[in-house]
Amino acid sequence: MATKDVYRVGIVGLEFGAEFIPIYQRHPNAEMYAICQRTQSKLDEVGDRYGVEVRYTDYDRMLADASIDIIHINTPLQFHADHVVAALEAGKHVGCTIPMAISVEDCKRIVDAQRRTGLTYMMMETTVYSREFLFVQDLYRSGALGKLQFLRASHHQDMTGWPSYWDGMPPMYNATHAISPTLALGRHQAEYVQALGSGSVFERMKSAYGSPFAIESTHIKFLDADLGAEVTRHLWAVAREYRESFDAYGAIRSFEWSQTEDGSHVVYLGERAERIEVPDFASQLPAEIQSFTTAGVYTDEGESEHRSFVQGGGHGGSHPHLAHALLMAVAGEGETFPNAVQAANITCAGILSHESAVNGGQKTYLPEWTLSDQRPFDVALDEGREPAWEGETEVVPS
Repeated sequence: MATKDVYRVGIVGLEFGAEFIPIYQRHPNAEMYAICQRTQSKLDEVGDRYGVEVRYTDYDRMLADASIDIIHINTPLQFHADHVVAALEAGKHVGCTIPMAISVEDCKRIVDAQRRTGLTYMMMETTVYSREFLFVQDLYRSGALGKLQFLRASHHQDMTGWPSYWDGMPPMYNATHAISPTLALGRHQAEYVQALGSGSVFERMKSAYGSPFAIESTHIKFLDADLGAEVTRHLWAVAREYRESFDAYGAIRSFEWSQTEDGSHVVYLGERAERIEVPDFASQLPAEIQSFTTAGVYTDEGESEHRSFVQGGGHGGSHPHLAHALLMAVAGEGETFPNAVQAANITCAGILSHESAVNGGQKTYLPEWTLSDQRPFDVALDEGREPAWEGETEVVPS
């Protein structure tokens, strides 16, 4: 498809997906062209609200619309592989919400389809476009963290009230919010995983996926690096406030996520601890969509708020960054991250962690097709260097 100034976008799935409609409507390189939802009443409600005239209740009919350049998929996770492959084969660029798929085989189908068509695929992973991640990435790439020594991440979530297909799902099947920042910070790749399952879910849930575990925790060994990460995920039967988090431990500085929603993130310089407020990164976006880093379509008074948006605290202002990154990648003016291979490495690290847990913590390697020739962004160990960081203010004793 030839590069052009404006791309017509079609969104399928209008629960969480509706969050992106006004972003595309205001983006200077997008035309919010079409929406798709199986339920006519829901389709018309959203279409009328945002003034989107082209509407489909049938996904195949939407894919047959030659006017659409990009399909943004926000359907239930068990349909991601079928919907992504169909869109690529219909000649559409694709952005799809997480996870890539819920089986290794389906991740491979997407990788193969992307390679076969040469079109853009991007897993729309919110965490690696959040203000927290962008802040820590800036610290790392400036040298302020020094050499990365270890990473840790967690995603604690009570899925009560979510659709029934979530019941009993292995926690690591939907762990990309926690796995992705550990790999993305230095652009590393997972080589192998070793995981432990712990506790048990409600008895009525155990048969749905054949998984008994309330919590799964995995260690990820990074390819071509003396570095690893620990990632923990739960969905049910654990008393914990919602928390998507990651910690990055460097030789000079370390970043730790707040323990509670109303707490503060902390940056350590040696043993000194500084509580910080992470800045917003709206300035990296076109002016027309900068406001969406701090507000979304579910924040208007009187509107119902989508569980994902509310529980995730607005996903760290990531939504306009995601839409912008997808559009720039399609235009050939930016990086597609995570692309198909990178998304497969992130997603399969979770899927195979569940397999490892079921097998008593067996070391389980990622398939070769989830690995690319990308080189990690390494900051060398330099004990004599202490890079300046403008964010340092009051130092609070640890």
